[in-house]
Amino acid sequence: MLVLAGILSGCGQAPANQATQPAQEQQAAPAQTEGSSEFITYQAQNGEVKIPKDLKRVVVLADSYVGDFLALGIKPIGITDHVMKNPYMKGKLDGIESVGDGSSVEKVLSMNPDLIVVFEADKNLSEFSKIAPTVAIPYGTKSFRDQLLEFGKMTGREDKAKEWIAEWDKKIAALKPKVQAAVGEKTVAILQPYAKGIYAFGHNYGRGGEIIYGEFQLKAPASTQKAAIDSGTGWAEVSLETLPDFAGDYIFTSAWSGDEADPESVYGSNIWKSLSAVKNNQVYQLDRDGSYFNDPISLEAQLDFIVEKLTQN
Repeated sequence: MLVLAGILSGCGQAPANQATQPAQEQQAAPAQTEGSSEFITYQAQNGEVKIPKDLKRVVVLADSYVGDFLALGIKPIGITDHVMKNPYMKGKLDGIESVGDGSSVEKVLSMNPDLIVVFEADKNLSEFSKIAPTVAIPYGTKSFRDQLLEFGKMTGREDKAKEWIAEWDKKIAALKPKVQAAVGEKTVAILQPYAKGIYAFGHNYGRGGEIIYGEFQLKAPASTQKAAIDSGTGWAEVSLETLPDFAGDYIFTSAWSGDEADPESVYGSNIWKSLSAVKNNQVYQLDRDGSYFNDPISLEAQLDFIVEKLTQN
């Protein structure tokens, strides 16, 4: 959730301010001998970073990716408030300290980290790099599978990444026929009201899109397919007047968590009420604090919700 310059993922900021073009690809170089092979040399967005193999004190400020570290068996010592609010992480964040919005260099310094993970647009990147090895990560340039594998290479836990992916693929293989049979050729939309309008989301911007359009290969409304998926952006701005063009037979939605907009300006409108999905009670409310995450832990919870809703009839 794109490096959301403030980042979409956690901040809930408008996608237009968060999207970033892919830069050079991040990749793990073969482990280098340093001392007694205690480090992995990793080619990150911000250059070559030597990362301790035996990580103990990881601070993850790139809040979209906390779930990746948890899936790899690495429990960070510090994360942002945005992740703390993610209901899908319930019971998994015990003992982890909040670093607020992640902008306090002093706070991070006080935690004595051995690795810091930030988004590539983080304004304090150079300062964090003086504290501990710091890896800058772009948002949205990799699929969730490839991103998890990348973190696995970066931390020497590629086997853990492959294990999670294998289990996930097994779940999808079992559920996909059931979901496709229930939905058929009907369309599914992901819509989110915000202060200045509505966003329609595609296949790679959280909100369940990775599952709905990616894993289950369900049909998006034609306008969403063109503007949010085929374009590669992952999202499209929609006005209330053009909303019917982006609405599907099923709608997954939630209020935008990044501003104080009243979602009833959309949900209470005659246009919204006229949509077939609304009339047929096929509108499903995603959790506003967790929907924008697309890490392994959040995807597992979203999968359960999406399958339940699409197969309940």
